[in-house]
Amino acid sequence: MAFDAVLADAAVRIVKSGVGIPRMNSIMERWIQTCRRELLDRTLIWSQSHLLYALREFETFYNSYRPHRALRQAAPLRSLPDIASAGIAPLDIRRHDQLGGVLKEYRHAA
Repeated sequence: MAFDAVLADAAVRIVKSGVGIPRMNSIMERWIQTCRRELLDRTLIWSQSHLLYALREFETFYNSYRPHRALRQAAPLRSLPDIASAGIAPLDIRRHDQLGGVLKEYRHAA
């Protein structure tokens, strides 16, 4: 109860997980683990505003560019790749660095 009061004083809203939803915590724990491993373990955070900026950039990267194995290497906000039309051909791939090279995004060159 004392800890809840400290969070309430800091204007932090407490979200309780459902008792009958055991997977709810595992999904968030996986995202937090990925965020820590791919971003926070490699970045020196200077202030709260820098942390919020880095987290926003990582969220955009995670949902728009980072390949996910469960989605056949697609990102959640992009369409699934068409495996039937994917052939072996020379690819011109360009890398774009974000957050000083911590996050790397790869695109086909136009």
